[in-house]
Amino acid sequence: MEYALLGWPPDGPTFRLDYRRFSYAGKFVMSGTGKAVARADEIVAAVAFNEDRTDADTLWLRYVTVREDHRGEGIGPQLCHFAAERARERGYGRVKIAVNNPFAFEALSKAGFAFTGEETGIAELVMVRPGERTRESYQTGLDVYRERDLSDAEAEFLRERDGQDPPATIRTVRADDD
Repeated sequence: MEYALLGWPPDGPTFRLDYRRFSYAGKFVMSGTGKAVARADEIVAAVAFNEDRTDADTLWLRYVTVREDHRGEGIGPQLCHFAAERARERGYGRVKIAVNNPFAFEALSKAGFAFTGEETGIAELVMVRPGERTRESYQTGLDVYRERDLSDAEAEFLRERDGQDPPATIRTVRADDD
């Protein structure tokens, strides 16, 4: 798997993803965001990002999508880790993302993000990197989801993580020459 940074905001590249295979496919035709991708022979995952409007030291990951036949392989967390590392190298002090389900929360925890204790107005949990990755902050985030209407799979997922430490953070990914 190759991870590549395609461009920074506001002049990021655009590309089309098959809406039948990718969530958020339409978000990658917008030109105001930076983009990074994971690819083998073709794109299998993408993330769009932009600078915070009120804090130039913060970059927001906005849309993360993994092609449906590659979900569950760890590509999403690897790609977010890759994008956050490139942001750090570019001088951003923080990278944030808002997640709307416990599976995304777990994936971003693997990418080194921590729950801030904040929620957006649309019930997403705000995560930050670097952040305080403790059992308490991890469980506090999971507890927010435990209070919601959940699918059986989500409820089981949360039961399995009750009292656990955050998952190990991804350490390295193979990158192109960016």
